[in-house]
Amino acid sequence: MDRRKLLVLGLLGSVSLWAQAEAGTKPMPEFQGISTWLNSKPLTVDSLRGKVVAVQFWTLGCINCQRTLPTIVKLNRNYAAQGLVIVGVHTPEFPYERDLNNIKSALKRYEITYPVAVDNGFKTWRAYNNEYWPHLFVADRQGQIRYDHIGEGAYDETDQKIRQLLAQA
Repeated sequence: MDRRKLLVLGLLGSVSLWAQAEAGTKPMPEFQGISTWLNSKPLTVDSLRGKVVAVQFWTLGCINCQRTLPTIVKLNRNYAAQGLVIVGVHTPEFPYERDLNNIKSALKRYEITYPVAVDNGFKTWRAYNNEYWPHLFVADRQGQIRYDHIGEGAYDETDQKIRQLLAQA
């Protein structure tokens, strides 16, 4: 691995650790400007109260997002019955990613059955002060963000945090 990649990975890791330190001090923002909900009726923060909620910002053309999707699908499969709700927030980087048929094809390809909010206007993205694809936020049953991870990796840590939050009353 060259020095540039190591530096970028180090910076992303630092950003992620900083974000995790900040997590838990703010409530989950409301879903805003969602043009379409796939696999679900429209969701609100209030309708999710009492559930552990994982919100993943992703887009279908992002290779880093593509690499995380199997893990997110697995989390849904493993923990939905225990009270985890995953919400994918699809926010496009490129024009072709705005096309609803392309998004639906990606849902089939990656076997995504959890709710997906189409955020073509970046309103939910901005409500979360997000800047990255993929970016995962996990909120506790009271709607407080308790975990925040940018990019790929930390799969065991993410799983552990979700299990911990699910175990809490």
